[in-house]
Amino acid sequence: MVEFIQFIDARSSGSAVLDALRQRSIADFPAHIEQDVREIVEAVRARGDEALLEYERRFDCPTLTKEQLQVQPDEIEAAHGEVSPQLLGALRRARENVYEFHSRAIPHSWLESFDGLLMGQRITPLESVAVYVPAKHAPLPSTLYMGVMPARVAGVERVVVAVPPRKDGSIDPLMLVAADECGVDEVYRMGGAQAIAALAYGTDSVARVDKIVGPGSPWVIMAKRLVFGVVGIESLPGPSEAVIIADDSADPRVAAADLLSQAEHTGDNMVVLLTDSEELAKGVISAARRQVEELSRADLIRDSLADYSIIAVVASLAEAAQISNEIAPEHLQIMTAEPLALLEEIQHAGCICLGPLATVPLGDYGAGPSHILPTNGTARFSSPLNVEDFVKRSSIIYATQRGFERLAGDVETLAQGEGLDAHAQAITIRRKSRY
Repeated sequence: MVEFIQFIDARSSGSAVLDALRQRSIADFPAHIEQDVREIVEAVRARGDEALLEYERRFDCPTLTKEQLQVQPDEIEAAHGEVSPQLLGALRRARENVYEFHSRAIPHSWLESFDGLLMGQRITPLESVAVYVPAKHAPLPSTLYMGVMPARVAGVERVVVAVPPRKDGSIDPLMLVAADECGVDEVYRMGGAQAIAALAYGTDSVARVDKIVGPGSPWVIMAKRLVFGVVGIESLPGPSEAVIIADDSADPRVAAADLLSQAEHTGDNMVVLLTDSEELAKGVISAARRQVEELSRADLIRDSLADYSIIAVVASLAEAAQISNEIAPEHLQIMTAEPLALLEEIQHAGCICLGPLATVPLGDYGAGPSHILPTNGTARFSSPLNVEDFVKRSSIIYATQRGFERLAGDVETLAQGEGLDAHAQAITIRRKSRY
């Protein structure tokens, strides 16, 4: 019988938790995925719309036509009539929260004097970006505005969205309304690796972009990996994951609800509870068993819990923090009596939620930070999607005569030391001719 969720007593060795966790990375994808995706990407690159439609008809909508690839204004207008005022109001408030958060993190150009040199950085927005929004398991307007609003704050001129259509070719009305409310310039009904290829290389119907962001299936992530270098990408975000660190001050019903909330996406989501209280651990398991029976996506949740998730009792909260740092989770919740004290021990996490009220869904839907986060341990070296993903930096150097002369001798010497005579000559000729 498959366990509901794996329970580990790791008080004697915290490494037991890490040993038990399944390692999920793009390198672990079956070999056929890379081969299949490479064929799709090359076909779209070579044959454009013809190949794009071929794959769309195979994987998404069997009757999709070239004329339907780009969503038209009248479809978006009609979609507004299908979204309730209450839902529209919530969407608008969440959108504004995301916009306000990222508005506080805009990088700025600067230019300063350095002993005869004027140096700095010039910040300019990317010209065009695409946000990929998966829709196989559920419509995700939140992912749309989490991806689009930082780009808008950054000043990106052209922002487009790709959404896989349903079998009948339609897109959930809320997705179209969200795109309209966020000022998206173009919406394309296309998904999978073929959508990534079309956005990277361009077709007759889809103008190429400079960068592609957003989560997706293994095929989407592999496609992003293959087109990187032709376009920019923000990361390779995989299935959602969460770690909860809790002590005996936590309510087991609340901790259980949080575990279940992060296990319901795709059936391969990793959720981990680390606690120094065996009583809490057992209480969470009991509460989760009861709560899951009331949820509409119970089967997906059970799959995630049985195959990817762990509840572990550890020796101390400090050890829990250490284990969490090894996992480097997408989401980390700290549900302890003194969460700010434990925060000092955390080095690697995409989003850190502190205290009993800061549940991950607050961030998923509208607190402000983007929920497009590093997964699969990449929080060790990468960050949540933010304004800086949508700008680029140009270094600036202006040399006065004094600044040039201060550096010229050393530069000549270093260039000659590398055997690059032409580099040295570019300095020498200037030393002989004063400006």
